[in-house]
Amino acid sequence: MAVPLMRILIVKLGSIGDIVHTLPALAAIRKALPQAEISWVVEQRAAEILRDNPFLNRLIEVDTKALRRGSMSGETLRAPRQQLRRLRASAFDLALDFQGLLKSATIARLSGARRVYGFSRDSLREPASCILLSHSVAIPKNRHVIRKNLDLVSGALGISVPEEAVDLEFPIATSPSHQREAREAAMDGVRYALLNPGGGWPTKLWSVARFGRLADELWSHFGLHSLITYGPGELELAEKVLQASQSGEARAVSLTLKGFYELARGAEVYVGGDTGPTHLAIAAGTPIVGLFGPTEWWRNGSLRDADICVERNDIDCRADCHRRACSKWICMDIEVERVFQAVGERLKRAGSFPENVGHAFLPVTALGSRR
Repeated sequence: MAVPLMRILIVKLGSIGDIVHTLPALAAIRKALPQAEISWVVEQRAAEILRDNPFLNRLIEVDTKALRRGSMSGETLRAPRQQLRRLRASAFDLALDFQGLLKSATIARLSGARRVYGFSRDSLREPASCILLSHSVAIPKNRHVIRKNLDLVSGALGISVPEEAVDLEFPIATSPSHQREAREAAMDGVRYALLNPGGGWPTKLWSVARFGRLADELWSHFGLHSLITYGPGELELAEKVLQASQSGEARAVSLTLKGFYELARGAEVYVGGDTGPTHLAIAAGTPIVGLFGPTEWWRNGSLRDADICVERNDIDCRADCHRRACSKWICMDIEVERVFQAVGERLKRAGSFPENVGHAFLPVTALGSRR
């Protein structure tokens, strides 16, 4: 007797980092249920990283702003109706709301899924969304977001999920054009570090002047060229980093998300804050030095023991902060020397510590130790 096909809908609308954090859950579902039909509904502006994913049967791109405009202002409903038709095209057996918002739970309901699973009320970003769920999964407190997503999959589907960081899989499909994009940005045969000065919140940003001085130290001590990566609206940040660097061994590069992913795969080390490119670099397996301030490494950072977070633990205002604006703004006041030392340690752990440097840290030069 044939086993009925299970149709599963993943609801994770964005952002890029949130989507990356959900990829191991997708991989776990596909491994446990290879015959399942898996769909994912995502915001159009965050969909690039999921396109052509071999683990998905269908990618449903929506514009929730259009849905809200159509329902609230009386504008033409044609586009929202088309989105809803695409969403309801499959008779979903269950929907998994990984977002924990009212809009994501609403979309899960509108899909027509027989069962809608989400996190228990105390783990939801918008607790009121629990009224739209048919089933809730309890999550332990202080759980990394990747572990939290895997807990939802395990609780909803009753499947086994990876326990060790080394077993986590981040399925991202790239093409030869993305690989070519990365090669052109990196220049063949050049050892490089990726420095990402951008971030979604002003409070997550490390000083561009310090990024520039760090680039000089990476060249002086490790012979690493620095590629200063930037996304839409971040060119000015990248240019300021270049202005602060005196070695001439840093370049600004802007790539597509998948081009960046391929670029990260070849980097000796990545340095950046809590932002989408950092999570993509983690997914790519790049050695990471994270710079975290208003958000928590234990929740959003890398699960690999070898990766390093540089943060301020000597201040009393970081607990449950998550501020996008701050009058103090001291949590990202981190000295260049600390970040440089962390990069050296991470290179050592990766086995790529330059032989001519030896195993002891070199003192930071006067340039790199300035504040």
